[in-house]
Amino acid sequence: MPDSRKAYLFAALAVAAWSTVASAFKLSLQHLTPLELLFYASIASSLVLAAVLAANGDWRELRRWTARDFLVSLALGALNPFLYYLVLFQAYDRLPAQEAQPLNYAWPIVLVALSALVLRQRIAPATLLAMAVSLAGVAVISTRGDLLGLRFTDTTGVLLALASTVIWASYWLLNLRDGRDPVLRLAANFVLGTLVTGAYVLLWQPVRLPNLAGAAGALYVGCFEMGLTFVFWLKALRYARTTAQVSGLIFLSPFLSLLVIHAVVGEPIYPSTVAGLGLIVAGILVQRRIARRHGMQAA
Repeated sequence: MPDSRKAYLFAALAVAAWSTVASAFKLSLQHLTPLELLFYASIASSLVLAAVLAANGDWRELRRWTARDFLVSLALGALNPFLYYLVLFQAYDRLPAQEAQPLNYAWPIVLVALSALVLRQRIAPATLLAMAVSLAGVAVISTRGDLLGLRFTDTTGVLLALASTVIWASYWLLNLRDGRDPVLRLAANFVLGTLVTGAYVLLWQPVRLPNLAGAAGALYVGCFEMGLTFVFWLKALRYARTTAQVSGLIFLSPFLSLLVIHAVVGEPIYPSTVAGLGLIVAGILVQRRIARRHGMQAA
């Protein structure tokens, strides 16, 4: 199979999987607390990623890692999966899936703001305008279109969803400077992050054994949100001639996700959700085009 077809195949698999996970979160949280879902899904994802490494023989590279490499992965694992998914699952526990998902999707705009603060990158006026468009989308979704009233459907849930974007953007930014093999790095981060989650469970908040539905949901989330889907996406980027060849496909995911949420979870999709998501994606696309025009790495 030509590399270009492999790139599109793996990108399509990633987009298809990511389109289902918001529904999986919401259904799983009917049987598990956010911490329980994080704990069991993290175990599943660690096993899946370890199996991928074993199948490829990449685990041997760990023998070259220094103590600093493992400490870096421990710190990154505490950020993701532990803190990121704990906050994200709490947001999904409080908000309809159709609101939590697009709010979380605004992370590239947060990444631009963090890059300006941390990397001292200048933000062009056009980029600020693009960010304003995306933030308008966030406001539309958060208020269900009642912008003048500014009454949020669940203020805590909205803040948690937005906090998850800050955590994920921070994780992404820190990974920019990590030159290790991405799949091996991801697996190490998740295995060590799972240990952090386990320590939290032992010390602060014990979890229950899941029922069958909860276990199935955690397994699905662990495989297709935290594990295999990232591997699919990394393979798509590896086979693509350029990142732009497949990166645009990822913008199909949030819209497909709304269809899945309606069909599987049964939520009626609000017009404000579609309009807000459209604004968020439009702002991100404009920002990416500006970044490419100036020779910068787009989020």
